[in-house]
Amino acid sequence: MTLRRQIATAVAAISVLVAVAVGLLVHRAMIRQHVDQARTTALAALDASLGEYGRSGDVTRHGAALDDPALPSRLRALAAAGRQGTLLAAGPDGETMWAAGPVRNAVLSVRVDFTQDRQAIADLDRIILLTVVAAVFTTVLAGVLVADRISRRLRTAATAARGIAAGRTDTPIGELVDGRDEVADLAAAVDQMSRSLHRRLADEQRFTADVAHELRTPLTGLVTAAELLPPGRPTQLVQNRVQALRALVEDLLEVSRLDADVETPDLSAVPLERAVRRTVTLTGLDVDVTVTADAEVRTDLRRLDRILGNLVLNAHRHGAAPVELHVDGHRITVRDHGPGYPADLLDHGPQRFRTNAPERGRGHGLGLTIATGHTRVIGATLTFTNHPTGGALATLTLPDPPTP
Repeated sequence: MTLRRQIATAVAAISVLVAVAVGLLVHRAMIRQHVDQARTTALAALDASLGEYGRSGDVTRHGAALDDPALPSRLRALAAAGRQGTLLAAGPDGETMWAAGPVRNAVLSVRVDFTQDRQAIADLDRIILLTVVAAVFTTVLAGVLVADRISRRLRTAATAARGIAAGRTDTPIGELVDGRDEVADLAAAVDQMSRSLHRRLADEQRFTADVAHELRTPLTGLVTAAELLPPGRPTQLVQNRVQALRALVEDLLEVSRLDADVETPDLSAVPLERAVRRTVTLTGLDVDVTVTADAEVRTDLRRLDRILGNLVLNAHRHGAAPVELHVDGHRITVRDHGPGYPADLLDHGPQRFRTNAPERGRGHGLGLTIATGHTRVIGATLTFTNHPTGGALATLTLPDPPTP
């Protein structure tokens, strides 16, 4: 149940309980008032009839009678015992307030019609019911409006927070959430956290870019020096390590450019099957390519090569053969038969310099990071899962071409 429904339900329940309680109290108070008033009237009429009977030996008042056969038995027994009393009883003509007392071996009783009082109570009950319904409706409506305002502001803050989680750390929440209550305080705290996170990410990106640029100059000298070494096994080892270091620096520079969000795609119409087979050929790796449905996509061929090349290389380096690449329309999957992706990657996505899976081999964690960055640039989606029968499964979904 959403917060808005919880607040509205609580307000409705409380308002109904309060309204019903107040209505019952008013109802009982009005019944007591009318009954007491009718009892007082009946006793006054009984006293007057007893005085008249004492003076004249007869009663002439309307509603007064000696040994009235309609007198309730309980009240008759009470008067026969020498006591006076009253009783509200129902009769064929409606409710009646009886008053009776003993006189000279007889029972003198008077009756007061209670029908009009009962009608007045029924009219009051209808008024109370209408008032209760109106009060409950007004209270619930006010509660829904207040709850909707709170819920809407929280949803706005949640949407902005999800944007921050997606990488838009400069998204302000405080400007979207008005007011000076606890929700506004929460938005201000999230804004402060977002600014701090944005600064840290910017510092990290600058550090990565600075390190890569600073390493580039001495690395160029190392490459040149390694090429001048005399042929031999030690020279080959040095050249291999220098080339690996050079590839790492180039990857760091590419990551820093992707992090800066300054890359723009060079889009063109590309037959997907031909592009995929070209990429596999460029990798020089053994990949089983199958095509269910070919499609023409509008994308950046260079970036597509980089994405698929990194996925295939990652599958060979950290997985196990056979590596399968499948094309189905705008959807491309790359699967290996190794131990699968680690849980941390499945939960949080690729992270640089983190592989978290010794069984998947060593690496810097930059290949999938770069593939994810280029995917974002070309407007595609890249997801990582583990195949039910084993192995890592990467799924690249290219965007549909714009409608003319």
